[in-house]
Amino acid sequence: MDFIRYAEASAALLNAELADRDDLVATLPARDWLHDQATDRDATVLRRFQRELRPVFEASDTDDVRGVIDGLNGLMEKYPITPMISDHDPSDLHLHVATRAATVSELLIGEALLGLATLVCDLGPTRLGVCAEARCTDVYVDTSPNQSRRYCSDRCSSRANVAAYRARQKSAV
Repeated sequence: MDFIRYAEASAALLNAELADRDDLVATLPARDWLHDQATDRDATVLRRFQRELRPVFEASDTDDVRGVIDGLNGLMEKYPITPMISDHDPSDLHLHVATRAATVSELLIGEALLGLATLVCDLGPTRLGVCAEARCTDVYVDTSPNQSRRYCSDRCSSRANVAAYRARQKSAV
């Protein structure tokens, strides 16, 4: 299991519009085997999980370490995770969330929580954030060496930099 990839996938899940099954399937382009299993109920469960997970990113964004830890622990209690050692490549043993999860939403929630919990333990509880671009509410995972990420995407970073440049030009006149 690549914990950073799962942590980043949790941010993408949180940023996704999940009105129905089709929206959920659209968030899983590299996981074709899950498409047929996805249901409208999975989308509903994941929308609720989005509302529950967002405060963890917001707490991290404001350096609220206790909020991050309590938030993740509470979610892991509510949504128990079953990790398994994967041996599909015997030379590269690693952890996966149990593939015996009954639903797509259970699998995605388990991956998100295990990825985030491991990331928080390995890199620290302030590596999650909310985009600093004023018109954006998306979240991100900061894996930069110096913990300098402030935007969810290059697009938002560019938009903010252009706005700042224009404001400087306007005030100089």
